[in-house]
Amino acid sequence: MKCLIIDRVAPIIAEELGKHMEVETKILPSHDELKELIADIDVLIMRVDPKITKDILDAANNLKVIGVCSVGLNHIDLDAAKEKGIEVYNAPGLNANAVAELTISKMLDISRGTMEANNDVKVKHEWDKYKFEGRELRGRTVGIMGFGRIGRRVGELARAFHMNVIAYDPYLKPEDFEKENAKGMSVEELLKEADYITIHVPLTDETKDLVSAKSIETMKDDAVVLNMSRGGIVNEKDMYEALKAGKIGGYATDVLENELAGEGLTGNDEFTSPLFECENFIVSPHLGAQTVDAAHDIGVFIVGKIKEVLSLG
Repeated sequence: MKCLIIDRVAPIIAEELGKHMEVETKILPSHDELKELIADIDVLIMRVDPKITKDILDAANNLKVIGVCSVGLNHIDLDAAKEKGIEVYNAPGLNANAVAELTISKMLDISRGTMEANNDVKVKHEWDKYKFEGRELRGRTVGIMGFGRIGRRVGELARAFHMNVIAYDPYLKPEDFEKENAKGMSVEELLKEADYITIHVPLTDETKDLVSAKSIETMKDDAVVLNMSRGGIVNEKDMYEALKAGKIGGYATDVLENELAGEGLTGNDEFTSPLFECENFIVSPHLGAQTVDAAHDIGVFIVGKIKEVLSLG
């Protein structure tokens, strides 16, 4: 049997699977490269790039299982995989703490202006503390959109800062929120009440443009939106206009709508966005799960699933 690893993942995956099969690594192959490489592969290990389209799956003659070392699966043609009998496993929940900690980190950064302050000192060589007057998280209300493992962990950490926690999740009952010391409410209510609105829902037809000009209009003027989920849930054109007009307090994100544009992570496409010129905007390159701790936990889980599917001892 053969395994192909196409992204940087925990070493334990290659170590463990290497006991049972030949393991090859090709970091971020292009679409066409992957079509050639995958012909005789039994196991594919990946994260979010490149997109696994029907034509790639059609080129896979032996593929039995895809191990996705991340949460989302919107980059894989699941219907085509099912049609070919290919099992697809992701790792829900195992990056929850890593993403939640990043969320709190961005709340603090955008509230205290630390990113701009760091730039002033290191790049501009300026030392002006009076330029920065931030606000504390204590006593503020965080509105969590999507109260799964990540959302609940964000709420737990937020309470340590003495924040009020409100949340929206259509799949939960009122008592589910109460167990987590949170108050469940509708999207509309949450948008009006929250000082910080943090997004932890998957990208679907229903959640696309969930935050847009219409919803921003209902928020507090100094509200901060945080997106640690997927690009496209926030309408970036509307967010740009809101930031430029001062209709919102800030936007902090770990994802962008065009992050997999063109050749995705494998190409040399120019990567830019009008948001880059906005004040009160901070961004990171989808590194929410990028911790050695989360990677190891995910690796152990994915290896277990693959061994189960292939009946490996």
